[in-house]
Amino acid sequence: MKIDLTNTTSSKINAALMEARRASGSTAAGMVLTLVIVTDEGSAYDALKAANDASREHPMRTLAVIKRAGRSPRARAETRLDAEILVGSDAGSGETVILRMHGELVAHAQSVVLPLLLPDAPVVVWWPENAPLHPAQDPLGSLAQRRITDAVTAESPVGQLAQRAQSYTPGDTDLAWTRITGWRSMLAAALDQRPSTIVSAAVEGESYNPSVELLGLWLHNRLHVPVERVVTGGPGITAVHLRTKDGSVTLDRPDGLMGTLSMPGSPDRQVALKRRETSELIAEELRRLDPDDIYATAVRTPVERLHEPSNAETAEAERVAEQVATAVAEAAVANPERITADAAEKKPAKKSAGKRTSKDGA
Repeated sequence: MKIDLTNTTSSKINAALMEARRASGSTAAGMVLTLVIVTDEGSAYDALKAANDASREHPMRTLAVIKRAGRSPRARAETRLDAEILVGSDAGSGETVILRMHGELVAHAQSVVLPLLLPDAPVVVWWPENAPLHPAQDPLGSLAQRRITDAVTAESPVGQLAQRAQSYTPGDTDLAWTRITGWRSMLAAALDQRPSTIVSAAVEGESYNPSVELLGLWLHNRLHVPVERVVTGGPGITAVHLRTKDGSVTLDRPDGLMGTLSMPGSPDRQVALKRRETSELIAEELRRLDPDDIYATAVRTPVERLHEPSNAETAEAERVAEQVATAVAEAAVANPERITADAAEKKPAKKSAGKRTSKDGA
């Protein structure tokens, strides 16, 4: 069922919700929370689709707040509230209200949202994009027990982590943290199966991905070892290496679908590490509404704690050079006379080449 209300009020929206509930044959709400989505027209469709899918696990009332201040002075002077109500199969397992606010009403969105909150139910606010600098101090964020942001949508995702650390308030969380739940679970389970002393760790993943940084910071805090950040082509996180005295515990996922867990003395195992949809991330966050202290510790750790090589190609070249030097040394021990003769033959050619190079450079 779909109901359109133009130039309406919060009381009329509540009355329309009650009427729609009666028409569907259910007078009780039966919903466990209110999810407030603060978005724009461009991101509204994807955000509402994710919320509707998540509502099948958490029946809820979804309020989508779309602010349309207007471009012209006349449009900004017009204060109006338009609503679109979705009930039934169009709204998943709950109710959806799309609130389009015009003019000065944009600055007072909380006055519209407050009467529409479910009584005696938790409130969660989600910013799919353009989250405020201080979510807990935002007028809408102050109504919620849980505030969800997504650093990956920011212009500088890694820099956004520093802002999240500065403004952190119990109840804040970020989908960049939710995306690494599978990685954290697999690594913790691997160490439970084979307790070892970790001496260092390395996290590989694409550049400008805040989930890679958070995973490295989490390992640094939990293991108290140096963690190296290696940039790869992705997608997302590609591998984690936990170096021990007996060998490395490696969780590798090069394709974003299946991972391979390698442990010293054990055969390799395939594990499910598929990159999850936004609806699954939101559903996970709605399972717990208490403060996430582990996230707070990880996000407050400076990103500078991670060691990042200046150039991955240089590191690879150094590794190859070390292997070549080792091979030459072993050959010299096996046949020292041949190595000495080869060096004597190559020395004049090297000197001649050096002269030609100097001449060309002049």
